[in-house]
Amino acid sequence: MGGVPGEELEAYARMLGEVSATGRRLRRDELDALRGSGERAGGGGNGLRGLIGAYLAATRDAWSTLRGVAAADTATEVQRAGEAVLTALDAAVLALGEGHQRAQRLLVRQDEAARGEFVDDLLYGRSDPGRLAERAERFGLRLGRGHAVAVARGEDAYEDSQPVVRRVERELVGRFGHRDVLVAGKDGRLVCIAPGGERAVFEAFADTALRPGPGYGAARRVAVGRTHSGTSGIVRSYEEALGALDVADRLRLHPPVLRAEELLVFPVLMRDRAAMADLVHSVLGPLEQARGGAGPLLETITAHAEAGHVNAEAARRLGLGVRTFTYRLERIKVLTGYDPGDPLHRYTLETAAMGARLLGWPDQPL
Repeated sequence: MGGVPGEELEAYARMLGEVSATGRRLRRDELDALRGSGERAGGGGNGLRGLIGAYLAATRDAWSTLRGVAAADTATEVQRAGEAVLTALDAAVLALGEGHQRAQRLLVRQDEAARGEFVDDLLYGRSDPGRLAERAERFGLRLGRGHAVAVARGEDAYEDSQPVVRRVERELVGRFGHRDVLVAGKDGRLVCIAPGGERAVFEAFADTALRPGPGYGAARRVAVGRTHSGTSGIVRSYEEALGALDVADRLRLHPPVLRAEELLVFPVLMRDRAAMADLVHSVLGPLEQARGGAGPLLETITAHAEAGHVNAEAARRLGLGVRTFTYRLERIKVLTGYDPGDPLHRYTLETAAMGARLLGWPDQPL
């Protein structure tokens, strides 16, 4: 009954008999036994409602045979026995609930540990693909499809136990159901794995992570990797998303949501690091001769490009007067020999400027 062995209910009925006869309260060992019954029921997958129902039914069955309802007893004795039984039942229900809750907490911790291990193996490709696919079904993923990975990064590190992680997960499940989507904290970042064709899922993930609502820590930026097939594809998409976040930080890109396919030019630029370093040194190296170093003039090249080569807008973004900004462009031309007003020269300067930011120059030596 309710997942409770018959012998446990029989022991409970005998205990009620003693309680009704003596009016005593439940002893510590009896409460511990009830907690154990609740824990076993919870660990066996039986709900608390069914568990309590079984003990209530046992109480009703036992009541008719208790000494307190014998015909020879007075009304006062019956009332005293009934109060003792109700007090015992109240204590029993509390003990059963405590044991059941303890089992549920243990199951949650075990599930979280298994989930964390699975996410680690999935994102780092450290498990046999066949075995990984079997484990994935437990968490609602079908790895035969092409998947993409989105990564959100905030001011503070994300952990699975944080309310904001549950907030994002509830939002996605509420909108899309358990449709091949997994949300988890990983290395201080928030990760979403979903089928690559489910663009709406990634949009909802980014929107909720960036604006989770009052009381939740918001992400600063979200990057989405490209869609790839198989378990190795998830690893690749995850690495692309991390790379996009790194590039965005180095280049100080403004969009809060980035897609790896939009940034493919940067891995190409950095594929030959030595050639990029040579370009930066050859084109921008002379800027170090300027008063204040290369930094301000490097910012000038970047702002000029971001403003569509409109001097007034670029000056506004840097908080400079147009005359000062124009003077900086002239200094760049004099020092480097490349004219920002010439399309070909401008392209060379801007490519070198991107390379400088990717390499951390001039703060880091080439």
